[in-house]
Amino acid sequence: MSWGTELWDQFDNLEKHTQWGIDILEKYIKFVKERTEIELSYAKQLRNLAKKYQPKKNSKEEEEYRYTACKAFLSTLNEMNDYAGQHEVISENMTSNITVELARYVQELKQERKSYFHDGRKAQQHIEICWKQLESSKRRFERDCKEADRAQQYFEKMDADINVTKADVEKARQQAQARHQMAEDSKADYSSILQKFNHEQHEYYHTHIPNIFQKIQEMEERRIVRIGESMKTYAEVDRQVIPIIGKCLDEIVKAAESIDQKNDSQLVIEAYKSGFEPPGDVEFEDYTQPMKRTVSDNSLSNSRGEGKPELKFGGKSKGKLWPFIKKNKLMSLLTSPHQPPPPPPASASPSAVPNGPQSPKQPKEPLSHRFNEFMTSKPKIHCFRSLKRGGATPEDFSNLPPEQRRKKLQQKVDELNKEIQKEMDQRDAITKMKDVYLKNPQMGDPASLDHKLTEVSQNIEKLRLEAQKFEAWLAEVEGRLPARSEQARRQSGMFDAQNPATVNNCAQDRESPDGSYTEDQSQEGEVKVLATDFDDEFDEEEPLPAIGTCKALYTFEGQNEGTISVVEGETLYVIEEDKGDGWTRIRRNEDEEGYVPTSYVEVYLDKNAKDP
Repeated sequence: MSWGTELWDQFDNLEKHTQWGIDILEKYIKFVKERTEIELSYAKQLRNLAKKYQPKKNSKEEEEYRYTACKAFLSTLNEMNDYAGQHEVISENMTSNITVELARYVQELKQERKSYFHDGRKAQQHIEICWKQLESSKRRFERDCKEADRAQQYFEKMDADINVTKADVEKARQQAQARHQMAEDSKADYSSILQKFNHEQHEYYHTHIPNIFQKIQEMEERRIVRIGESMKTYAEVDRQVIPIIGKCLDEIVKAAESIDQKNDSQLVIEAYKSGFEPPGDVEFEDYTQPMKRTVSDNSLSNSRGEGKPELKFGGKSKGKLWPFIKKNKLMSLLTSPHQPPPPPPASASPSAVPNGPQSPKQPKEPLSHRFNEFMTSKPKIHCFRSLKRGGATPEDFSNLPPEQRRKKLQQKVDELNKEIQKEMDQRDAITKMKDVYLKNPQMGDPASLDHKLTEVSQNIEKLRLEAQKFEAWLAEVEGRLPARSEQARRQSGMFDAQNPATVNNCAQDRESPDGSYTEDQSQEGEVKVLATDFDDEFDEEEPLPAIGTCKALYTFEGQNEGTISVVEGETLYVIEEDKGDGWTRIRRNEDEEGYVPTSYVEVYLDKNAKDP
């Protein structure tokens, strides 16, 4: 069906319809444009999300990504970046293939429509002019015919009147003939114009308008086809990225399937294993014996008079040597008495004395206290108090357990080897450049590179010395540790019975002041401590500040290692409170400090108290 034949009289409606078609096309363009903006915004938000959860460099988060679950999560973040990239591709393709193309087509469509309707209006104007000419000739013909009739009637009247002269009759006759001639001329002119109009009208309704409307119909059909093609392109743009998005999702699934819970569990072991063995059984403390403080047969001071027993570290030892205790100076200060403190004289009840120790009638309290502290806290390293107060980590990582220390040293050695290789590569590059300058002096002065070459060589030498130092510490640690394949038999290994020179310079005792580790009686002999470079960093440790004062309520004779004698009424400085074992650490002067029973003194804590 053709618009030219069916809609020959609907020029105005066709004009409105074609304008509506252009509006629909522009509306679709706007829709696609907003979709591209949404895709870009979505891609940007996805990228920001992936970036937000990326591990920060040189942070603890970066270390966490050793675990397979974290690696899978990192892979997911990377795939989300690629996923976001595909949405950007969708936006770009829709913009270039749909939005831009349709916008250009709309401009062309508007120009074409304007041209067709301009031709239509021009044809309308022409036929209207022809119609006006026809109407004008028709009215003129009608007027001339009426005047001719009146002239003829007037002549007949004059001719019948006998009173009218012959001259007047002749004049009336001539006038009637003239009017008849004018009417004939008007008739011929009207007939000619009528034929012309009919021809123009036939051409207008059967040729010009059908041709114009046919072109408008073809234009409208092309618009409809074009919008359909754009909708197909819209779908194809999405379809093209589906395989890549599918690959991204497949990679995420693959990363999820690569998670190995056993491997992660092993990594936790490697990260936190100390290399120590669990402490041995807690010895029974018989409170039925007299509470008087006597020199214990298995105390460190009594064992000095006997022969030095051979250290034993293999097999299943009952206890664990207290590691990293500082030698000589702190030996007596850090080994608080292990037996319960004696009751005050005159049978004074411990509860009647300020800060007195807990009653021996509750034997479960010390055991539960020690067990809970062992389960919830790390071993206290007393010779590193300055480190706990914010000091720097030792260069050789001696503050760490053996296994963790070995890992840190190995990591440091690897880093130094990488730096050495980097410096060597730089030295080789400078050497080659110097050779080029020697062969081609115009390119540069060879002597200008000597200073840089010397500097790099010095850096290499420094790094090698540093690496040797850490390798020596690493060899020392590995020599103390058992074979790595014997995972089930790792021991604390901080001493080597075969080579006393490697014995660590920290005094050992049966029990730490907080009771976290114990030592078998066979190991309670005096340990000969050798001075090493390890101790030099802590020999000049500042004394602990006083946290208050105390007044001696009774006289106490400190006869054992770690205790100090006091006289009733004497005032001293408190440097460490009672930790729950019934002993308080006090100081008389710079060289005299030790432990006294808490029930023997009255403590006055004062943060402003100063060291004498």
